[in-house]
Parts: sequence; C-alpha cells; structure tokens
Amino acid sequence: MTIDTILKVFSPAIIAFVFGVVATTPLVRIMHRHKLWKKKAGKVGMDGSDTPIFNELHKNKDTGTPRVGGIIIWLSVIFTTLLFWIQPHIATGSLLAIKLDFLSRNQTWLPFFTLIAASLVGLADDLLQVYGGGRGHSGGLSLTTRILLVLLIGAVGGAWFLKLGNFVLNVPFFAPYDIGVWVVPLYMLVMLALFSGGVIDGIDGLSGGVMAAIFASYAGISFFQSQYDLATFCAVISGATLAFLWFNIPPAIFYMGESGMLGLTAALAVVAFLTQHVVELLIIALPLFIESGSDIIQVFSKKVRGKKVFLVAPIHHHFEALGWPSYRVTMRFWMVGIISALAGMVIALVG
Repeated sequence: MTIDTILKVFSPAIIAFVFGVVATTPLVRIMHRHKLWKKKAGKVGMDGSDTPIFNELHKNKDTGTPRVGGIIIWLSVIFTTLLFWIQPHIATGSLLAIKLDFLSRNQTWLPFFTLIAASLVGLADDLLQVYGGGRGHSGGLSLTTRILLVLLIGAVGGAWFLKLGNFVLNVPFFAPYDIGVWVVPLYMLVMLALFSGGVIDGIDGLSGGVMAAIFASYAGISFFQSQYDLATFCAVISGATLAFLWFNIPPAIFYMGESGMLGLTAALAVVAFLTQHVVELLIIALPLFIESGSDIIQVFSKKVRGKKVFLVAPIHHHFEALGWPSYRVTMRFWMVGIISALAGMVIALVG
C-alpha cells in the first residue's frame, strides 16, 4: 500500500469530520435564529393512527431542538469533495502534489449527486414540518409523496446502471448473476427499503452511530475491491456522520431529520450497487431493516389481528416504553450495528 493510497482514503475522512465539527456552531445559531424545530411534539403512526405512548415518551423532546442537523453531514461531504477536487490544481510541494481527488465519473459521481439531490428533498420535508404542512399534525410531505420521490430517484439510478451495461449481482457463496434489465426495479426496491429504515432516526445518537458503521463497512469493501475513490467517498460520509454524532449524542443539540436520513439512505443504495454487493445490505444495514420491519409488523398486526405486537413501533421506542433509558437503547443498537456491519463486510469479501 503506497502513501498516495493511504492519504487518498483516510485524509478526506478526517477533513470531513473536522469541518463538520467546526461548522456546527454557526449552523446551530442559524437553526435557532429561524426556530427550525417542530412547533408541536408528537407524531402519527404509519397507518395514520395516534401514538399516545410515543407522544408521552417524547412530549418534552421534539420542540425546541432543531430537526435539520443532517445538513451538517452533506455540507461536510460537499466541502471535502470539492476541496480535494481542486487540490491537484493548486497544490505545490512533493507531498501536497499527490493527487487526492476522489470525484470520478465511474465511481463517485452518482453517489455524490444522489446524496445532494435526496438531501435537498429531505430538507424540503423538514422545513415543511417546521413551518406546517400536510402530514398529520406533524406537517411535511405526505408519505405517498415521499415514496413517489424515492421511487423516482430509484428509477433514475437504476436507469444509470442499466446504461452502464450488464449488472452483475454478487450473491455470497454462489456464482455472480447477471440480472439485466431487472436492475431498475431491484434498485427502486432497495431504495424504498432503505428509505423505510429511516425511522431509526428517533433517539439521540441512534441513527448517526449506525449509519457511520454502515458506510465504514462499504468503505472497507470498496477498498479491498481497489475502488479507492468510492472507498474514500464512503469514508468521508462516515467522518461527516461522526461529526454530526459528536453533537447528537444525548442530550442532542439537533436531530438528523430527513435532511440527513434521506440523503444517506439514497447514497447507500448507490454504493451497494457500485460495489455489486447489494445482498449483503441485509446484514450490513441490519438495524435499518429491523426498524422498518417492526413498523410493518405493527401495522399488519393491528389491521389483521386488531392488536399490537410492540408497545410502540419502531422497535427502539418499544424498548423505551419498557423502561430502558434512551442511551442504553442507542448504545446497544450501536453494538448490533457495528457487529452486523463487520459481519456483512467479511461475507462480502470472502463469499
């Protein structure tokens, strides 16, 4: 491994973390100046029903805390990406003259611009929740609208991969499989599945720790596949997410919101397809699927059986309702997230 590769992969992640930490203070001032938080605590369930247990648990937590903290993540990624993009043109000296740019057409264009586009959609949703809208008493884009937007982004991304040529799906311990035009519906399905996992953003520090582990896992997969630009991009997102997490651990000074979660899940889908290790998402991003699965199980059970499986869904709120302190729920989810991310990376590399 050369010094060029080491600097290329790791130094941008450090810069993203440092920028995110430094930029947070002025950004938080702006958030408070414009009162970018929900004006009324509580939410409605996926099926439109009230959530009295959740509302009681979080009656003093939603108001007064900005919900657009995800801006820190993608602004850090944009700053770092552009900084290293111009670096080869302005650097002098033997060390600084090493080309560290990781914005490349075949590896990072699509995830970079997907992150930005999806994050802007998420920001719009958060701002509608802050200033009023149509999603129950919480405001924001309706669930149908958000699903359609996610599917649209997924269709565009899937078409991109179809245009690139035959897409080979790696299935652990089996021969790779060329799925042809099915890459488009598969991509849309993965986008929607990851988007539904965004419900993990419900307790201080929970989503940040899990998402940082997931992107670190794909950074490792990309690195061992010699996709160094993509590995760097994933490491940068991990570093930026850790900067967000620095201020999001209990007590959080802001929440991630759709401003961060939608962009992260959309970019994650791109990364998984670029590495051709999509199946391993089921393990690497296990906490996301546990969260969305618990929501689906809860709604299905209420509709079919007339009773709930969990005290509250998604499942992290169930543990809160059982009396677990929120920090215990967060840290145990971190443990599950780190182990599943490591396990998925190992399976991807040896399977």
